[in-house]
Amino acid sequence: MASGGIARGRLAEERKSWRKNHPHVRGFVAKPETLPDGSVNLMVWRCIIPGKPGTDWEGGYYPLTMQFDDNYPTTAPSCRFPAGFFHINVYDSGAVCLSILGGAWKPSITVKQVLVGIQELLDDPNPNSSAQHRCYELYKKDMPEYRNKVREQAKRYPSRM
Repeated sequence: MASGGIARGRLAEERKSWRKNHPHVRGFVAKPETLPDGSVNLMVWRCIIPGKPGTDWEGGYYPLTMQFDDNYPTTAPSCRFPAGFFHINVYDSGAVCLSILGGAWKPSITVKQVLVGIQELLDDPNPNSSAQHRCYELYKKDMPEYRNKVREQAKRYPSRM
């Protein structure tokens, strides 16, 4: 089987597993992209990550795109929020900076584990791996303003897809 076939086979299994056993927290969504002709593109998933209850992220349902290449699961998917997303570990482009999406990636990591890991990262950022200088500065020097910006962003993403 060609590597692209291996990737698609694994993603078909991930989709099946997600349907049976997605995170029990209300609001998580992960589904392959539907093309205009009605076919499914397993290589691009449209996801929603809910803000964790009891945090400044609560109430937001954050859109994320997971893009897989033909080498998946040997290589991690790329994960992107919308451009300009406010978070220390998200580049201005929306790309997520998370260890399990880079050097700590293992082929056994599932879509579910990636999404739950990103949800954890929202409220528990890694300031030692800053991707946005303005977020980092607020986080370190003006936590009330940082938290205010997070709550404002949650209001911009009020519902699921």
